[in-house]
Amino acid sequence: MLTLAIANHKGGVGKTATARALADCLAGAGLRVLLVDSDHQGSLTLSCGVPDPNPCLANVYGVGGRPALPLAKVTRAISKGLDLAPASLALAAADVEIVSRPGREFILADALASVAGGYDVALVDCPPALGQLVINALCAANSVLIPTQPGPVDLAGVKMFLETVDAIRANRRLNPNLTVFGVLLTFYDPRLKTHQGGRRAMLTAGWPVLPMTIPRSVRVAESAAVGESIETFDPKNPAAAGYAQLGEVVRLWLTKSGKQ
Repeated sequence: MLTLAIANHKGGVGKTATARALADCLAGAGLRVLLVDSDHQGSLTLSCGVPDPNPCLANVYGVGGRPALPLAKVTRAISKGLDLAPASLALAAADVEIVSRPGREFILADALASVAGGYDVALVDCPPALGQLVINALCAANSVLIPTQPGPVDLAGVKMFLETVDAIRANRRLNPNLTVFGVLLTFYDPRLKTHQGGRRAMLTAGWPVLPMTIPRSVRVAESAAVGESIETFDPKNPAAAGYAQLGEVVRLWLTKSGKQ
């Protein structure tokens, strides 16, 4: 099993929508996919149609007053080939409660290793922060996908996040083999000069900007509200087409890694 973290410490950039749509693309192609909601807001969990999950990922971390459980005990089937490790507000305690634990950076990595035989890929939806949950995701991941809007403030956020990735890689005890899968432009409108300029700036800086873009669409939010991804809710939507292209690139990555 390979693990792809979907992360950016800036909120509102489409991390959850990306995780949900990508999971449906991969599961639809016959892969065994594990979605991990590592955000205490639980947006990914809700977008999978799972309200108030119990148990959840907080149990895996053993925080928020919940008993510790193995990851296999908290996952649940969402659709054919797709399982979810859900999140709830209790997960918010992780940033405080695990700080003093030995090996705190590898709680998620150890949990994922325990179920690795059952899946081809794990997709970890990260919170918009740089706390223990994100560090755990980056230490567990083979690669990290960075969704971002293409505005000036967003570019500054990506630069800071890439510095965090570099710090993780620079520490041989953490994850020196972590790679950047790519920067995914979301809410993209090619008619806007600020978006055109943002994309040019990223490419000029040498960032690994992915060739597909995800346009803004109210249908993405509507799909989440009914517990679906844009891929199943409105497969002809331009955003669905962008995520389908992303799915093909991820499948190629898995194939080259010998995981498909």
